[in-house]
Amino acid sequence: MNKEVNMKMGRALRWTGMLCIVAVLSNSGIQVFGSETQPNDNSAPDYAGIISIDGMKAFGDLERPAVLFQHDRHTAALEKLGKDCTTCHIQKEGRLLLPFKRVENGTRKAVMDVYHENCIACHKETTANRQQSGPVECGECHMENPLIQPDQKPMGMDKSLHFRHSKALDNKCESCHHEYDETAKKLIYVKEKEGSCRFCHKRVTEENRISMSLASHKACIDCHLKTASRKQKTGPFKCAGCHNAESQRLIEKVSPVPRMERKQPDVALIKSGKEPLEHRMGFVPFDHKAHENYNDTCRVCHHAGMQPCNTCHTMNGAKEGATIRLEQAMHRIDADPSCIGCHNKQQENRECAGCHSAMTGKSSNAEGTCAKCHAAIPAIDGQSISSPEADTAAAAAHLESRTFITRLPDVKDIPDKVTIKRLSNKYQPVELPHRKIVTTLFEEIKDNKLAGSFHSSQETLCQGCHHNSPATLNPPQCANCHGEPFSDQNVLKPGLLGAYHIQCMECHKKMEISKPASCTDCHKEKVTSAK
Repeated sequence: MNKEVNMKMGRALRWTGMLCIVAVLSNSGIQVFGSETQPNDNSAPDYAGIISIDGMKAFGDLERPAVLFQHDRHTAALEKLGKDCTTCHIQKEGRLLLPFKRVENGTRKAVMDVYHENCIACHKETTANRQQSGPVECGECHMENPLIQPDQKPMGMDKSLHFRHSKALDNKCESCHHEYDETAKKLIYVKEKEGSCRFCHKRVTEENRISMSLASHKACIDCHLKTASRKQKTGPFKCAGCHNAESQRLIEKVSPVPRMERKQPDVALIKSGKEPLEHRMGFVPFDHKAHENYNDTCRVCHHAGMQPCNTCHTMNGAKEGATIRLEQAMHRIDADPSCIGCHNKQQENRECAGCHSAMTGKSSNAEGTCAKCHAAIPAIDGQSISSPEADTAAAAAHLESRTFITRLPDVKDIPDKVTIKRLSNKYQPVELPHRKIVTTLFEEIKDNKLAGSFHSSQETLCQGCHHNSPATLNPPQCANCHGEPFSDQNVLKPGLLGAYHIQCMECHKKMEISKPASCTDCHKEKVTSAK
């Protein structure tokens, strides 16, 4: 057979094997993570258990629409007949093999025949036995406009679930973690070099590394089956057990999650690794332990591997880091793994978005924000910081000396109410509950260390509304910048009426404040006396 066809066939069947993954018996006496039972209603399909069989694409365009296969419904039906997963899958050396009927190569027709002969034969047999069965005609499986569609919710392993697995396996990390030894040509376990499965297993199969979907289904379900066979608490077997929204909601959570030790640092001093004695910016003391608590997975920052950022992202850019320079990797505003990208993402949270929404403009203190991370750390004993021990000590000392803005200025310095009457012709003046707004904003963020660190002074909060003013208790009025009609010299700057409404209403929208619901909630309509 042609080598290219063989390769295509292998890819098709690996994918098909993942799609047709085990019709596994569900033991009602076995607990699953977070739930005693899994969705198992045989009267209606669970859309998380519907998979698309379209592996024939490897041979070219499909002659008929892909088949939407109700996997979990078949599982339940087989259980009632006293059959197990070996009805569709073969066991080898105690392990369930993923490909349907263990088809590994063949022609286009041979692959189709495997499905047609086995599926249709099963349906005919159950029909002959006067049992509820499936279709036997082409158009009943290959449907142009099916009434059902797959709806699998992505499943991942957060810190809570990872800790529960680690505890259940008695900290035997080698049960899941491995790497490929090029010399020995086999998978090995290296202690304290554990990383995310996604570092090696990508979205699709590459060379000798199977896709993340195949790897996770193969490893997880096999382990759950073996654990279940020992009548122990285990994880789900069916599609809906992992990929159903309600099942995910029921997963038991551990809080707080104990720290997973991997000899990671508590603090680190971020450097390029090749600094000369003279450098433009200070090094960045990084609170690694704190950031572990802020995120559910190490992949938030370590998106390709657990090594330091400068291993792949060099000063000049390297192939290993997709030619993205270290400076870019840390500062790209559109990349979640970057420092600034992640911090900007936090500004979208409800409690922050009112001030950091699109209308706030630039901060007058923007030029000082670099120093919030790039600290001026003195050299130790007059020498440039170089040893890892010295780096860690310097970073820890700086982080310990940080101060956070944890209180407002004296209440008496914050006006209680502000009357806005500049535009009061049709409506009465607006009584703005100024002090209440300021104190509410502060209460929302007072325990947020990111906000406390970057709000450079107690007056910084004022800049949420007074967005182009200095950090002061006496900012200029809005009318100092926004004229009553908008300026035709600067069409991007709204007039005073627009500025008030955009600023206030944008803040309420971002912070999910339901009021005001109408104009008169803020300013009463004037009543004109009859003549």
